[in-house]
Amino acid sequence: MAARPVPFPLWQHSVAARRDACGDRVCGSSVLSRRRCVTRRDGTVEFQFDTARIGVNLPDRQSVLTAVRDRFERRQGFALATINLDHLVKLARSPAFRQAYAAQDLVCADGNPIVWLSRLARRPVSLVPGSDLVIPLARLAAETGIRVALVGTTDAALDAAAARLRYEAPGLSIVATIAPPMGFDPDGEPAAAILSDLAARDVGLCFLALGAPRQEALAARGRSLAPATGFASIGAGLDFLAGSQQRAPQWVRRIAMEWAWRMLSAPRRLVSRYAACAAILPGQAAAALALRRRTR
Repeated sequence: MAARPVPFPLWQHSVAARRDACGDRVCGSSVLSRRRCVTRRDGTVEFQFDTARIGVNLPDRQSVLTAVRDRFERRQGFALATINLDHLVKLARSPAFRQAYAAQDLVCADGNPIVWLSRLARRPVSLVPGSDLVIPLARLAAETGIRVALVGTTDAALDAAAARLRYEAPGLSIVATIAPPMGFDPDGEPAAAILSDLAARDVGLCFLALGAPRQEALAARGRSLAPATGFASIGAGLDFLAGSQQRAPQWVRRIAMEWAWRMLSAPRRLVSRYAACAAILPGQAAAALALRRRTR
């Protein structure tokens, strides 16, 4: 019988490297290293599900933009995910979603609970909402001559979002806008056709606005079918740009109450989702505190 995933992910911390005090040479991070090093904890916060580990490997917005610029300049594809508490619920329940997340090259924290838990564990990361990355990534694509595609939401929203992006990022080349039908299957043949089309059009950045887990699953598949394309899973980011969905006002986001704004705007869809998110918080907090005590 296959092992069941643990009910709540365990917070882990991986120290990526230690640099020699006399230069930039990287030395081992384990206690087996006898060299005297100055430790720079440039590590990752990880969640563990059975044998799978999902890590936040980009701690802030600048690290996201730096990593993406590097990929653009090398014309190398990537998959960027923005993890939140709802994703943790889905990851605990779905092996397929865990497999899709394992294929994400770049992961940042999209959700205040992730940020709070990281601080509780003394492994702090900053809040980097996917919606806040759309325009900066578009400007970066325009600057580096990267072709862009928009996939998700509706045709009307895509047209409006494309117009807004061209205004915000002069010179941006948007070569495809694709609104998949209802019930779109990221593992189906139509999805494969979309990915092949992106590769044929030499798309270097594709914004995926399909919602979790579809967007992460399509990005994971795209890593093999369109390896030179960078996939950014940004949820409702294009709808916010288009004005087809209203984002919480800045002051609501500043006090970390965007979840309440969204729940009140769509209670039938979101109340049960946020209840499931709230249910995992005690276990997450306990695991974060345990890590904090172990690493004093």
